[in-house]
Amino acid sequence: MFRGANPITMDNKGRIAIPARYRDELLEDSGGQIVCTIDIYSPCLLLYPMVEWEQVERRLRGLRDNNPSERRYKRLMLGNAVDSEIDKNGRFIISPNLREHAGLEKQLMLVGQLNKFEVWDLAAWEARQAEDMAIIESGDFELTDNLQDFNL
Repeated sequence: MFRGANPITMDNKGRIAIPARYRDELLEDSGGQIVCTIDIYSPCLLLYPMVEWEQVERRLRGLRDNNPSERRYKRLMLGNAVDSEIDKNGRFIISPNLREHAGLEKQLMLVGQLNKFEVWDLAAWEARQAEDMAIIESGDFELTDNLQDFNL
C-alpha cells in the first residue's frame, strides 16, 4: 500500500526515481512493470503497479462503447496509458505527452493513494493542497454518505 507525499526530481529526459521505500513492493508485486496515465479530474498523472492496472482494465472492459460518456472515459484512460518498467536504479521515464498533460517541470510530488500513486508538479500539488484545505475549513465541503460514516 502506498501512502505519503514524497518530493522527487525529474531529470531532463523525463526520468524519475521511485523512492526506495516503494521499490521492493513494486518489484515483488509487478516485476517492476508499471502503467502511467492521465487523471481526468486533476492536473496530475496516475501511476499504477501492473497488478493494480490489470484490475482497472477489467473494470474498463465492462464499460459500454455505445454509451458516449463511458466510451469517452475509456478512451482517455486507455488512450493515454503508457507501460513502463522500473530500471535497476529505480527509475522510469514519463512520456512527453503525459508530462505536458500534468504540466510537470523538474520538482514533483509522488503521492501515495493506497493502490496507486499520483504524480504532481510540485507547484500544482501545493496549490491543490491549499485549495482543498480552504474548502474544508470554509465548511463548503460535500459530506457524501461514505464520508458521513467515516471517522478516525
